[in-house]
Amino acid sequence: MSSLLIRGGTVVNADREFRADVLCEAGKIVAVGASLAAPAGCELLDAGGRYVMPGGIDPHTHMQLPFMGTVTQDDFYSGTAAALAGGTTSLIDFVIPDPQQPLMDAYRMWRGWAEKSACDYSFHVAVTWWDESVRRDMGTLVTEEGVNSFKHFMAYKNAIMCDDETLVNSFRRALELGAMPTVHAENGELVFLLQAEMKARGILGPEGHPLSRPPAVEAEAAQRAIAIADVLNVPIYIVHVSCAESAEAIARARARGQRVYGEVLAGHLTVDDSVYRSPDFAFAAGHVMSPPFRPKGNAEMLWRGLQAGYLHTTATDHCTFCAAQKAAGIDDFSKIPNGCGGVEERLGVLWHEGVNGGRLTPSEFVAITSANAAKLFNIYPRKGCIAEGADADLVLWDPAASQTFSVKTQRSLGDFNIFEGRSVLGRPSHTVSGGRVVFADGDLRAVRGAGQYVKRPAFGTQFDALARKAALAAPTAVAR
Repeated sequence: MSSLLIRGGTVVNADREFRADVLCEAGKIVAVGASLAAPAGCELLDAGGRYVMPGGIDPHTHMQLPFMGTVTQDDFYSGTAAALAGGTTSLIDFVIPDPQQPLMDAYRMWRGWAEKSACDYSFHVAVTWWDESVRRDMGTLVTEEGVNSFKHFMAYKNAIMCDDETLVNSFRRALELGAMPTVHAENGELVFLLQAEMKARGILGPEGHPLSRPPAVEAEAAQRAIAIADVLNVPIYIVHVSCAESAEAIARARARGQRVYGEVLAGHLTVDDSVYRSPDFAFAAGHVMSPPFRPKGNAEMLWRGLQAGYLHTTATDHCTFCAAQKAAGIDDFSKIPNGCGGVEERLGVLWHEGVNGGRLTPSEFVAITSANAAKLFNIYPRKGCIAEGADADLVLWDPAASQTFSVKTQRSLGDFNIFEGRSVLGRPSHTVSGGRVVFADGDLRAVRGAGQYVKRPAFGTQFDALARKAALAAPTAVAR
């Protein structure tokens, strides 16, 4: 593998920005400094006038996902290629076993699908049921496969929803193993009830989707998951926080000293629920995801959470279904496959609204798009940092270049774009993955199968200390 020298840019890490060259060899960063010498045969890349940042990490995607009777349009090649075009160089996707399916069987299936990935990838594994085999498989996944996070769906009744007993068992097992429980926080029982009520009232179109999943449904589940995690003394990560009420629940818990972490989607930061009231079914259905887009005002509270530090990461929940698939719910909104795209657009949207909008500094942008995810899922500083020894995953960012998002120009195979027609200032000019230029001024050079599976080690002393605390706090059996 040849070497690459990036010259003349402004390096931006989560803690600071500074002028430096970056030398990459054999897929790693080997030097960061001023006026670095180019080895013989080295490829040179001029970064003058641009930022050099760690490649984006999207901690929440669904490529090739079988869901609601169909499969997403983007597989692990097309979806990861689109990510690279947008400056994202690593994904954490989800293994979602069917009820009663062994976790290891599902994991091996997803690993097989992901062998075609163009960028690096890892997995959260969902716990959708519970018995001793699940407990055992969780141990195997952590100790042998490098999985350090487990997903729990509190929504989707009669499918993959966890009851509280499963949450308690899985959270406790995660703590034993040094893994992070994550939750999709929506009260599935309430959603099921409200969906039936909407349909009984004759509300069958996409406008029924947000009405059946109001903010209180999300907030209740978030607070319940936080309470369970508090009792068990385990850290918890709440995915796609979409409303002020959930963000406030996280802020309150953190103010008490609880380790609770929040993720926000680029879509929830920029799109509001008016999209569901469009008379165009395809347009409204194209925005159906869960949690849904929220009334105006919620997005600003999410931005404030990112600024204040009680929300930590940004993701996309990239999960693309085409118009024909969404049409399965044309007479019943509850049958519309849930999911939207965004893996290619995330960095551009967040730079424009965050940095250009005065909400974020460039270093804070790096934190919420890369470094924080790397730290929370234990792959920092291998990922999320420009430093000697880190993976050579980089994006050259041109703050003066504009782009307009459209389904006509996107690399994703979906036929809808929730950011359609949105023009932003700031875009990647080059993306480097594993030391190789994979995107250059609009030329996508993604290679099928070039992405590597990233093992994420179990957490050590932090979780060990919490486990000891939980053991000491547990009731002691009295001998009789």
